[in-house]
Parts: sequence; structure tokens; C-alpha cells
Amino acid sequence: LRTGGVGGVERFDSPGKGRGLRVTRAFQVGELLLSSQAYSYVLSVKERGEHCESCFTRKKSLARCGKCKKAFYCDVKCQKGDWAMHRLECSAMNAFGEKWCPSEITRLVARILTKKKMQKDRCASEKLLLLGEMQSHTEDMDNERRETMEADVAGLHQFFSKHLEIPGHKDLLTLFSQVACNGFTIEDEELSHLGTAVYPDVALINHSCRPSVIVTYSGTSAHVRALRDMKPGDEVLISYIDVLYPTEDRNNRLRESYYFTCQCEECESRSMDQAKLKARKRSEPIEPEAISNMVRYARKSPASTLLEMCEQSLDEMGAVFDDSNVYMLHMMYQAMGVCLYMQDPDGAIRYGEKIAKYYRKLYPAYSLNLSSLYLKLGRLYFGMERNAECIGMLKKAKAIMEVTHGKEHFYLTELDRQMKEM
Repeated sequence: LRTGGVGGVERFDSPGKGRGLRVTRAFQVGELLLSSQAYSYVLSVKERGEHCESCFTRKKSLARCGKCKKAFYCDVKCQKGDWAMHRLECSAMNAFGEKWCPSEITRLVARILTKKKMQKDRCASEKLLLLGEMQSHTEDMDNERRETMEADVAGLHQFFSKHLEIPGHKDLLTLFSQVACNGFTIEDEELSHLGTAVYPDVALINHSCRPSVIVTYSGTSAHVRALRDMKPGDEVLISYIDVLYPTEDRNNRLRESYYFTCQCEECESRSMDQAKLKARKRSEPIEPEAISNMVRYARKSPASTLLEMCEQSLDEMGAVFDDSNVYMLHMMYQAMGVCLYMQDPDGAIRYGEKIAKYYRKLYPAYSLNLSSLYLKLGRLYFGMERNAECIGMLKKAKAIMEVTHGKEHFYLTELDRQMKEM
């Protein structure tokens, strides 16, 4: 079976999980299992002007759409290629002005409906699974989720009815929840959100907190690469969530967003929980109640805009938690973000270096969270003209990204160019 230009994967019934994907031959670490074009995709509004609306290329001089003045393209070819999708928004953005505010999922659903009308045959991204076969979980939604979805549906009617034949309400709710459960966030090398896309074939892949593969992006295409050596018959597994957090947190998040509880080896053994929830060593033992109170505090603590609040939280939590505790790391990451926002590179580096030390122990070997942190630190060092430290960080990021993105990826070409220029 050939899929997305790469042989060696097939759809199968995965025990206890429903449909899944497995390999039919051996794959080595970093090898590409599957590449898939998006069935449909949309660039985030905040990235307009930075990336081409059609191919997501990041470059300095993009050409602006003459009609709406909001969308940007590499050239005429990209603009023409995107017109069928952009016309959904072009005149509406002018007509509504400041009031034009559909959610990203609403914008994506509008594009999917347009694509379905244009595309009568199976699409290149549906070799293994049709878009309509994706799980929807409509019946599992709670009231809050349903209300959000109803607001998104209303947005579709409000902003897109001019260029769109809109299906009945029930079909629409099904499509929205299919996209909510199966949509992928396209991210750049620092894990900044660029847009949202649907890849039916990739949506076949089940979750594990010890994933065997990773999904990264080249433009609007998704690439699935092996994170470890795989043998014929092994299931292809990605992580739907950030695996840094302990078992209970991961499963809360999976139930909330994807309506299942994970039963992978990590969730059964909880082997990393102790390291992730490490408390301070003290002469008198810490009461279990103090630890659970502090976990509650850490979860509620605001992703503050003020460094002072982050530092106060770190002080309070630090009395109970070790620096390596994931909730301490979470708060340090917030603090690093605030330092970046306040243009305090020394503070950002101080937090970033500390986080990196523990991320290396708590994340799997080839983690995008770790490579993106190395890149952030590298860029901070570069700004301070600390070139030797900058190169050290960029090399560490590159070692991970050669596996996750492939050695030919333009992010790596960019990294090599940066390092040569120093």
C-alpha cells in the first residue's frame, strides 16, 4: 500500500481503540512514514503579513491582496491558487470591517465545505480515511462545548452565507465536532501557532503518552516521522497532548478534548509521575494534603502578565515543590514569557536555562518542546552577542530537529545559515 508517497503503513483495527495505523515494514528513528497534504487549512489571522496565506512560507516581502488588503501572498501563483478559499472572506472582511470576527475553526469549516463541493473524488489526503469517516463525538459533548460550537455555527451563517451553501444544522454540528476532534494545529519551529488544518489520513493515528512517531509541518503538509526504531506490525502512535504533565492531568485533558482515558504503558505504570511531582527534601515529611493543595494552587494560578505574580507563585510553590516539579517548570515558563514580553533577555535566559535542565530529563528524547526552548535561548544569546552560547543552543535544537523534521527541512537550512554567519 502506498500512502502520501511513502509505502509501509496500513489502516487496521486497533484493539480497544477502534481504527488505527500500523507499519508494514521496519522504520528507523527519524525516517518518514507518511506525508500528507492538508484536505483543507487556514492561516491564523495574527500571522497575516508574516506568512503566505496559500503556502505558509515565511518571508519579508509578501504581496497584499488588492481587494481586502488583509491577505498576503508570495506571488501571483500563490494568490490564484488560494482564490477559491480566499474569496469566502475577501469581500466580507471589507463589508464587516472591525465586526468581522469568525473563529479559526469557523473559517476552516467554511473552506472544507467549499472543498467538498469542488472535490467530487477521493482527495490525496484521504487515501486511508475519508473526511466524512472521522470521529465526531457529538453525543459526548458537554453543554459548554456545545454552546461554543453553536456560536461557531452562528458565525458561519453570519460571515460566510454569501459564498457558501450551508448544510442543515445537524450535519453542520457533526462537521464542526469532527474538525474539533481531528484538526491539527500547524506550528513553526518555536511552536508558535500558524494555523489549523485537517489531514484525514493522519487523523487515523491513535494517541499514546509514549508516542512512536511525531507530526511536523513543511508549509501546509504534515510529515509523520519515527521517534524510535519500529518493526513490522507496530502501531503508529502520536501524542495528542503535552506529555510533560503527570498521568492524572494528561487524562483529564484527554477526556476533556478527546473523550477517552489513555491506557498506554506510561499511564498504567505512572513511572514518571514521581519525578514530575517531586517535592522538596525536608527534615519533617510533607503532608500528602499539602502536596495536593499545592497542585490545586498550581493549576489555578494565573498565566500572569506580571512577573511579580509569577515570582510570588514560584516562592510559594517552591516551599513545597522541587525546582524540577512540572508545576514549577510550568510557572517558570510563564515567567520566561513575561520576561520576553518585557524585553528582559537576562531574566528570560535565567528561567530558560533552568527549564532546559529539567526538560531534558522529563521529556522524551526528541521533544519539540525542548528543541523550541533551545531555539528561543539561542536567539536570546544571539541578541546579546553571546555567539558561542548561541551556537551551542542552536546545535542542540538541530540534533532534535534532524529527527523530528528531517535533515532537508528548510528550518534546518535556516539554522545552518545562521550558524555560518556567526
